[in-house]
Amino acid sequence: MNDLTQAQDFQDTVEQINQIPAVKKILEVICTTTGMGFATVARVTKDRWIACAINDQINFGLGVGGELKVGTTLCQQVMDDRKEVVIDHVAEDPIYSNHPTPRMYGLQSYISIPIFLTNGDFFGTLCAIDPNPALLNNDKTISMFKLFAELISFHLESLQNLNETQAKLLEEQSNAEIREQFIAILGHDLRNPVGAISSAAQLMFRTSLDDKNLKLAKIIHDSTIRVSRLIDNILDFASGRLGGGIALNFDNDKSLEETLQQVITELRTVYPEREISADLNLAYPIKGDYKRIAQLFSNLLGNAITHGSKDTPIIVKAKSESDFFELCVINRGNKISQETEKHLFKPFSRGKVHQGKEGLGLGLYIASEIANAHQGKILVTSTDQETCFTFQLNQNLSENL
Repeated sequence: MNDLTQAQDFQDTVEQINQIPAVKKILEVICTTTGMGFATVARVTKDRWIACAINDQINFGLGVGGELKVGTTLCQQVMDDRKEVVIDHVAEDPIYSNHPTPRMYGLQSYISIPIFLTNGDFFGTLCAIDPNPALLNNDKTISMFKLFAELISFHLESLQNLNETQAKLLEEQSNAEIREQFIAILGHDLRNPVGAISSAAQLMFRTSLDDKNLKLAKIIHDSTIRVSRLIDNILDFASGRLGGGIALNFDNDKSLEETLQQVITELRTVYPEREISADLNLAYPIKGDYKRIAQLFSNLLGNAITHGSKDTPIIVKAKSESDFFELCVINRGNKISQETEKHLFKPFSRGKVHQGKEGLGLGLYIASEIANAHQGKILVTSTDQETCFTFQLNQNLSENL
């Protein structure tokens, strides 16, 4: 550790100790209980002694952050021996009566208790001094100091753990934001080339093509539709994660029935081998973002095509009443397990998919987010016979949007 880093480490420690409200009270209790005039929590290493918190009633002259040469203190002995030093009366003490430290600082009474972190590392000392004798070397006083030292250690480590957790959280949030911004920018920049490919495919349809090239043009066109949906899901996912959520626009240029029929037509074109049976009974208009509902519907219908049985039709039912709207997508196929159902609407969660039908696992998540934005919900029922995804919207609730 270089000098600059070490200095910052000591400064952080001083700040952390002074963030613990109990420390000030502990030092006050020590002085009141023992009658001593100076008490401190000191950070002690082999090279330095730093006062982190102080209660000074004798004008000792050392402030918070003040430093003593560690070699001139008895705290160095506490650190080396990992045990307390307690002196009631220096002049009468057979060990310390001629010791240079008491003479240098004018001490007659002294107590220093080591502070250990829970991993056993030595942190520093809780100590008190006074120019007059005091009754310190007894079980009651020493036990009190040890209890206070343990309390300081507990609070210090709790604060350090909290700061480390907060720092890691901020770092993760920053990394997540960068990732999601990258996804949003990437998705946005992909629109232009995909649009160009789609336009080129449509121009090819207007020319004379043999069966082979017509098939290739259709593959290109159908793939651009699928990629466009993936881009939409990526952008919506990034938008939701970055805090914007799913945006709704109620300025609809088509009816809801026309919008849903358009989705069915598109998917019938992309998957001509799949039968889609639709029963749309939309007698009442609803308040909602029809393009978003179409996106929700497209994701549910695409999911049914991917996971449903190829030999049976997919059934679409929609109905609206004066205060209620419901859209159901039903397919036959394997039952969704209870464990899989728990994760269906989580991002990047996918069930087993057929080769060539792989996706990002965002479709159902985006559909759920669109439903939530409308204050609606998506229900799932799955049996050995069929699976049904149902989007329900209470009109009374949607009117508050």
